[in-house]
Amino acid sequence: MVIKEAKFLMSNTDWQKCPKPVLPEYAFIGRSNVGKSSLINMLTERRALAKVSGTPGKTLLINHFGINNEWYLADLPGYGYAKVSKTLRTKFQNFTLQYLHHRPNLMCTFVLIDSRIKPQKIDIEFMEYCGEKKIPFVIIFTKMDKLNQREKIENIEKYKETMSEQWASFPPMFLSSSEKGTGREDILGFIEETNALFHN
Repeated sequence: MVIKEAKFLMSNTDWQKCPKPVLPEYAFIGRSNVGKSSLINMLTERRALAKVSGTPGKTLLINHFGINNEWYLADLPGYGYAKVSKTLRTKFQNFTLQYLHHRPNLMCTFVLIDSRIKPQKIDIEFMEYCGEKKIPFVIIFTKMDKLNQREKIENIEKYKETMSEQWASFPPMFLSSSEKGTGREDILGFIEETNALFHN
């Protein structure tokens, strides 16, 4: 897939005010500081489409982007750590869940996982929630360039081992590095294949 156009459309906290659901949509979510904005910029080959911040938890709205006038990319608030009040954190977690439940054209949610750290309870619980609510998702392991080959194998296997306690089978998994561009073609290829299902 060639990204010819990637443009910001809108930000809001209400799924009913998102762009008209006439195109397939893909959401990106993960713990704060997982490298979400960098990944979005890498996929779209735009340096500053999504704002990269040195402060975790800066995305507090649902940010929509139009890609090639063919599909929507939704940048969701991170879950977990954020330097905001508990009340505000609960608020944006609630509207994110409302979006995931009700957005009719949402084809898949990309759950971003930091490949360098051991399985985190909050990530596992979020994916279990998606499974229970039948919200389709796949996993993208980020920052793979920070690991050597042995660490990559061990960390991914550890994740599979942890997930196997609750899951009979695993969702698709992609390995990525925003710095190296690793995983870009595979992820965009997945989106292109899934887009075809939207029109069937």
